[in-house]
Amino acid sequence: MGDASQPFDPSGAPEQRRTTALAIATVGIALSLFQLYAAGIEPLGLFYQRTIHLSFIMVLAFLMFPVTGRHHRGALTWAIDAVFIIGAIASGAYIVINLNDIFARAGFWNQTDIWMGIITTLVVLEAARRAIGLGMTLIGVVAIIYGLAGPRGALPMVGDWLPGILAHRGNTLDRLIGQLYLGQEGIYGLPLGVAATYIFVFVLFGAFLEVTGAGKFFIDLAYAATGRKAGGPAKAAVLASAGMGSISGSAIANVVTTGAFTIPLMKKLGYRPAQAGGIEAAASTGGQITPPLMGAGAFLISEYTRVPYIDIVIVSIFPAILYLGTVYLFVHLVAMKAGMKGMPRADLPVVRDVLKAGWQFIVPLAVLIWLLVNNLSPMRVGFWAIVSVVAVALIRALAELVWLEPKNGTPLTRARAAAAARRGIEILGQALALGARNAVAVSMACAVAGIIVGVVGLTGLGLKFSSMMVAFSGGNLVLALILVLLASLVLGMGLPVTAAYIVLIVLVGPALSNEFGMPLLIAHLVVFWYSQDSNVTPPIALAGFAGAAIAGSKPLETSLQAWKFAKGLYLIPLFMVYNPEIILGGPVPYVIYSGLIAIIALIGFAAALEGWLFTRMGWLLRALIVPATIAVFHPEFIVETAGALGLLAIMGWNWVQSRRGGSVKAGAT
Repeated sequence: MGDASQPFDPSGAPEQRRTTALAIATVGIALSLFQLYAAGIEPLGLFYQRTIHLSFIMVLAFLMFPVTGRHHRGALTWAIDAVFIIGAIASGAYIVINLNDIFARAGFWNQTDIWMGIITTLVVLEAARRAIGLGMTLIGVVAIIYGLAGPRGALPMVGDWLPGILAHRGNTLDRLIGQLYLGQEGIYGLPLGVAATYIFVFVLFGAFLEVTGAGKFFIDLAYAATGRKAGGPAKAAVLASAGMGSISGSAIANVVTTGAFTIPLMKKLGYRPAQAGGIEAAASTGGQITPPLMGAGAFLISEYTRVPYIDIVIVSIFPAILYLGTVYLFVHLVAMKAGMKGMPRADLPVVRDVLKAGWQFIVPLAVLIWLLVNNLSPMRVGFWAIVSVVAVALIRALAELVWLEPKNGTPLTRARAAAAARRGIEILGQALALGARNAVAVSMACAVAGIIVGVVGLTGLGLKFSSMMVAFSGGNLVLALILVLLASLVLGMGLPVTAAYIVLIVLVGPALSNEFGMPLLIAHLVVFWYSQDSNVTPPIALAGFAGAAIAGSKPLETSLQAWKFAKGLYLIPLFMVYNPEIILGGPVPYVIYSGLIAIIALIGFAAALEGWLFTRMGWLLRALIVPATIAVFHPEFIVETAGALGLLAIMGWNWVQSRRGGSVKAGAT
């Protein structure tokens, strides 16, 4: 889910490596079992759940990422890491043991409370630095300094440097630490609460699918469906990334997983290396906005807006289809321009064989959807989805062991049964440990985001930021959305997508909803979509960089290609704002009409950028598409209809030219 760097890989000391790996696996399995117990057997109180979860996560972070980075751990390194591990355990244990007394003090914290809060805050910032990067920690430190600045605060001299609109009275150290450690809006606030419940159990669900081979199933299914078409591997990348989005919810994880298969095949087919890496990056970013997981966004949006999770999933389906369809169209246009062909049938998997080998992966997804539709808690849904993965895998293994293999001449023996049981337990342990490791980055991001949210609540920064936003935009909604986009890009340079969304919605959400009259759900969706742009937008395009590494291309060139292919990331939220019916519903004919003109606008825009639709498109037609597309996004019905008709006329003329067998020269009509 997160964008953390890889765990350390020390040279030498194989025994130490084995010991550390065993410790990581043990803690990870223990955390996953704790989460499953809380999700499906005995729900825990909020503070118990969140504190225990974060303690486990921080211990994992300190085991996975040594203080010296990817280097061999010496005695001093182990001593430093041991201190932080003890601090991580103590941070949660103190609250669990003293929770009733803490509630009784109700804001009148004693010095032990404050010192434990200071220790916890430092441990959280250090764990985030290791698991996510220095940027997240620095933003957390800046937030804390800002919270202490002001005439009544612990750092009055810093307050003298703050501009007038950002100035506040300041907070004492006791007040700030009490808020961050023991308050409802702090480290253990809503972001971590979502990470410790819904997000973790779905990350664990994805880990179970991953270790049982679901990734290969989705990739093979995508190849079987699209491989023979022009640009088949690139189209398979789009579909496979959408499927993988329901497993990992991480753009970078999607790139390295599906890209390892699709990028080399795209290059072999004729795509330039930068194009291949950019297509994979743009497609994998679609996994972040594809239900049901949506990179943890659906759960957070649900908690912030109080809209049921299943409703978030349902309203996000059409926008996700629009985005992935736009990337798919770009891939198709590039292939048609270059005269590419599909892959030979002999090199492709057969749909029937793929389904026969992987039918069991469809069952858990069906169970998940069925339970969601029946309004079960997302945490309980994730628990039963995991149980269904284990159940179908077990049924499949038993069927092969007891029936299929003996039928083919391999008798069932005690030794073979024991080996199969050991293998099953090993896979179960791998899934439990992998799910915990995959959750480290997003949980640490949510913990530091809680620090930022706590400071915003204490200082009133959200309202001040909203005032600045209204002032800078002059009350113009389009300019306000551009400011949100720029802010998300800047935040994305130092924060993971989930954290960027949390911070941004706390700062700009009130302005979008209260000052500009945007419906709350749409405001959250817009901010969440814009928070994805750091994956594909230069100069910091994390998914683009991952695609470049696999493609062997230049990172900046690959990122520019990803930015082009991911244009739906910017246009679709704008369409949500001016045509809210596609999200909030309305008269059925108008909803259908809004969906159709959105499709027309995205097709026209892609054709203008690529210079090709049915045949080559001249510069004049490409220039005419721009005002027509802008008109489609206009709030006035007559204007958007005129824009849609104009786009249809331009596309129709291009089709007529293709039927005549000619290609338009640049600038011709």
